[in-house]
Amino acid sequence: MPALSAWAKSPVVVWVRRQFAPNTLQITLLLAGIVGLLGALATVAFREALSGLQFLLAGHRGGMVELAQNLNGWQRLLLPSAGGLVAGLILQYATRWVPKKGADDYMEAIAIGTGVLSLRQTLVKSLSSLCSVASGASIGREGPMVQLAAMFASLVGRMLAFPPERLRLLVACGATAGITSAYNAPIAGALFISEIVYGSISTATLGPLVVASVIANIVIRQFLGYDAVYQMPRFDFVSGWEVLFYMGLGLLAGVLAPLFLRLLDTAKARFGALPVPLFLRLALGGLIVGVLSLQVPQVWGNGYSVVNSILHTHWAWQALAMVLVFKVLATASSAGSGAVGGVFTPTLFVGAALGSLYGFAMNALAPATASVASSYAVVGMGAFLAATTYAPLMSILMIFEMTLSYQVVLPLMLACVTAYLTAHTLRADSVYAKSLHRNQVAGRWLSMTGEGSEMRLSSLVVDNDAIVSADDSSEAIGERFVASGYRNLVVRAPDGRLIGTLDAANWWRRQATGEPARWTQAVTPCKALDGDMTLVAALRSVGKMHADWVPVAGGDGQWLGVVSLPALIDIVTEARGNE
Repeated sequence: MPALSAWAKSPVVVWVRRQFAPNTLQITLLLAGIVGLLGALATVAFREALSGLQFLLAGHRGGMVELAQNLNGWQRLLLPSAGGLVAGLILQYATRWVPKKGADDYMEAIAIGTGVLSLRQTLVKSLSSLCSVASGASIGREGPMVQLAAMFASLVGRMLAFPPERLRLLVACGATAGITSAYNAPIAGALFISEIVYGSISTATLGPLVVASVIANIVIRQFLGYDAVYQMPRFDFVSGWEVLFYMGLGLLAGVLAPLFLRLLDTAKARFGALPVPLFLRLALGGLIVGVLSLQVPQVWGNGYSVVNSILHTHWAWQALAMVLVFKVLATASSAGSGAVGGVFTPTLFVGAALGSLYGFAMNALAPATASVASSYAVVGMGAFLAATTYAPLMSILMIFEMTLSYQVVLPLMLACVTAYLTAHTLRADSVYAKSLHRNQVAGRWLSMTGEGSEMRLSSLVVDNDAIVSADDSSEAIGERFVASGYRNLVVRAPDGRLIGTLDAANWWRRQATGEPARWTQAVTPCKALDGDMTLVAALRSVGKMHADWVPVAGGDGQWLGVVSLPALIDIVTEARGNE
């Protein structure tokens, strides 16, 4: 954006950058707090827009299930289809008119991109999601809410002309604020990004994420007065032997979660194979939800009200089983058709219903030992979440934050870990694997044509603070990681030889566990890439690296410098956008 570039070069911004060194940890924490505030406000804006649109459709601001129950049959059938049609038209045509700059998804921008998220693309997709969610699509609103929060964080970083590594961290703070605002779970919000997107918990990233999460939670709960979306019941734990029942629940969730994910993948493949435009696919997905809602109106929306009902009222097991099956089918139809939204909330719905059904069975088999069904529903939410996201720690802390009950911790830990290990054994990929899979980036690179594919790696070489000497102290290396935010450093010997790369997550892990202080023991040996390589050839060598910087040497072995992997990805993204 020219306006952002001009702002970044303005005297005020230049003076601030010179006087206050915005690449320091203190400024990063300050900006994380600002991003937390903006992220909270972004999620509130989407939530209120959704409420306003529902008021226009129904004349009241109740939930989607209440709206469905108040409509007659043909309205219940056609409204999701009409909403899907409008949402699809927005995606089909508005995205063509809006120029693409940056990553499509906040996870991609954080994990493998440069931290750039397009303002206009994000707003278009959020508008499409608004139409889908408000008309009954069985998806969560958390997806666009987190995307909006991350987008505003990206704008802040771009206005300050942050380098890619700092910009990615700021976007991560925005995403954390969005998750915290959506679920009122500040600890789980920070761990969601650390455990799922970054893949590890590092002190270099966790601090800013926590600050953004805390500020967002204060704004949402203390200043704006929003309550938690789930009102958790009192948790009962009858006896120590009951942990075996909760382990069984974890096994059940671990077996069924891969089937649930496979159903979502199959639905996406089947809808994608239809020889019709995107807007007709979304309309068809909405029509399927409408048909299902004729029998079970509880399939509409994200399911907050239904989950709260499962947690606090008595259901007949037959009715609960029917709602569970129909909700899974409705979620597969909405997500598979291409509707913009999240499956995080539907996953919690499935876990609550599954846990409650399991609780009914345990009470029938061992009434003197089993707790009430609602306690199993609470643990079921965490277990099924862990089995689909492959983030057991985040799942444990999210349910604990929701219940604030110490009694839930032991059965919850056992069920979540069991569910995760079982699911991971049966299926390698989590629900977010495709958003984070580096091979998708490789596919983009390998399909490049034109000028970008002929560029040589040597033309992109720089010599910056990602290069350290093996003689540097452990304290100096720690300060370098904190100040730069890089995911890796390139290590050279005092005589100039390349030794290898030092991964930030591995280094911080060694420091936390008290392993030998000599940091060079954590260096991974590697060979420098040939500067005469094309970008496509370079991709075949580094496409799967979780790194920021790659060493490069000339054909004669002469040291040239390092290449920024995110910068290369940004070049490819722009090349594809110009095709």
